[in-house]
Amino acid sequence: MAVTLAEVAAHAGVSPATVSRVLNGGYPVAGGTRTRVEQAIEDLGYIANGPARALAAATSDLIGVLVHDVADSFFGILAGSLQSALAPGGQGGARRLAVVCNTEGAPAAELDYLALLEGQRAGGVVLTGGAVEDPEHTRALAARLARIAATGAPVVLCGRPPLPLPAGLPVATVMFDDRGGAFRLTEHLLTLGHRHIAYVAGPPGLSTTRERLAGHRDALREHDPELPAHCAGLTVHAGFERSAGYDATRELLRRGAPFTAVAAANDTVATGVAAALREAGLRIPEDVSVAGFDDLPVCVDTAPTLTTVRVPLREAGVLAAQLVTGRRALPPGGITTLPAELTVRASTAPPPATARAATRLPAATEGGRP
Repeated sequence: MAVTLAEVAAHAGVSPATVSRVLNGGYPVAGGTRTRVEQAIEDLGYIANGPARALAAATSDLIGVLVHDVADSFFGILAGSLQSALAPGGQGGARRLAVVCNTEGAPAAELDYLALLEGQRAGGVVLTGGAVEDPEHTRALAARLARIAATGAPVVLCGRPPLPLPAGLPVATVMFDDRGGAFRLTEHLLTLGHRHIAYVAGPPGLSTTRERLAGHRDALREHDPELPAHCAGLTVHAGFERSAGYDATRELLRRGAPFTAVAAANDTVATGVAAALREAGLRIPEDVSVAGFDDLPVCVDTAPTLTTVRVPLREAGVLAAQLVTGRRALPPGGITTLPAELTVRASTAPPPATARAATRLPAATEGGRP
């Protein structure tokens, strides 16, 4: 039976008019009151679009695609591939409208977009990128996705771990082997002879960051049980932007501990790492090797070309499109893990016979930025 606006109002302890104002937006509602109403909507599973509730089994041709940042090449490639695959020529499938929702990595925005897609009776939802590892958000996200999937609309988690959802729902997970890829990258640096390996990790509390950092530490530990502790002071958490790589590398240089290689959270971060090293008078790879992750198109245009780990973004986009439209059956267990392959280029080499990695920033560059 449909949940009514009056029931939401009673649950929140406010008037129906207040609930309506919260739903419609554009009207001033006190922060605490708005929070109570939104929580009541979440608890009761209220959908503002009445016809959507009445036609719960019906869905539209709209496919919602949630990305952290559409301007980021990682998400742009993934979303573009997915969108193209939603209406492949010559396959006779119905055309689908992909609506890309830019969350900026904010958990609240993720939930808000899902609520809007639920109200629009979306025919499917694809969530891309690393998951925020917060138990409260995970529970709220799982509840919202379970409601969407219960209408028959497929849900695909792409590039993130599975969620605790009831069995039998049309939910698929497409994962990247981030841990294995990071292991192979660090193993490559160790094989070259590097022992002082700096690591510019992504933001803490994100599944992608955890997996890639774990793979890096696994490789260090397998080579020498003492290496993870030895390199711990050479690990810096930063964002996924170029400027984050630049700032993190300057911080490493300020700390003064020598390093002969830097593994970056992604390729964009690696370009910032390279800029900071060049500014400090260090050559790549003669003095310091640099490596990234993802294998974005920019990798073959950097000087030198960037050693990285190839994540199959285009393949993942096609697979997600097939799963969210039902063109491909759910795999056993609902999970597909795509490989992440080491791609060696010119930015990594054996460390110099006498490691001359800088221990501080030259005075001329203090406070500077390229």
